[in-house]
Amino acid sequence: MGSLRISHLPQMGFLKYPHHNHKQSSIITCGLRGGTKKPLWKSRVLSTEAIQAVHSLKLANSNSKLHHVLSTRLSRLLKADLLDTLAELQRQNEFHLALKLLGKNKMTEMAEQLFTELEKDGLKPDTRAFTELIGAYLQVGMMEKAMETYERLKACGCSPDKLTFTILIRNLENAGKEELAAVVKKDCIEYLEYPERFLEDVREKHLKRLQLDLGGIREARLFKATLHWHIYGH
Repeated sequence: MGSLRISHLPQMGFLKYPHHNHKQSSIITCGLRGGTKKPLWKSRVLSTEAIQAVHSLKLANSNSKLHHVLSTRLSRLLKADLLDTLAELQRQNEFHLALKLLGKNKMTEMAEQLFTELEKDGLKPDTRAFTELIGAYLQVGMMEKAMETYERLKACGCSPDKLTFTILIRNLENAGKEELAAVVKKDCIEYLEYPERFLEDVREKHLKRLQLDLGGIREARLFKATLHWHIYGH
């Protein structure tokens, strides 16, 4: 299934929290849950595929498993089932997974609006929420917006983590934004305990990825040449 492009938010409705007295207002960190919330929209009955998708996302306890779920089960969902999955994640307060789902499907505008709605409802986005929004921008090559969000992350008192640095450095370098990548690498010294070791790991993984990509290109060229020889005999 190709990437969905939706120019506006569907009428699913976002979670609304009761307004507190300003003198007793409190900040709730995004991701903390006190049980499921009843959605303010009239939801459909979830299909079997949507239910399985939600369960798979919640059971994925590592980035690699989550990436596998997003690349396999989620990529086969119909548009309606994908939106139902997103609505159910919101209903269960799984905001990080909702943002990741939007980013993976290049629904950048919807990710932005979800992020804005969370802030309006008195939620304080944490490092993971910011990182998922950064990832959504990087998915569509919006490097400047990704860096703006990165600066917002730091300005609001959050600390970027290894995932934040990894996706920024990797994507900025792939896009030829060496100066911006250098700025991010410099921040590693301030925020990470062993920055030199971390940057070396990022570099090695990047080189391995390049080698795999080059190997795939060579195999494709060899296959094309072999096919040409079998067809034309030269």
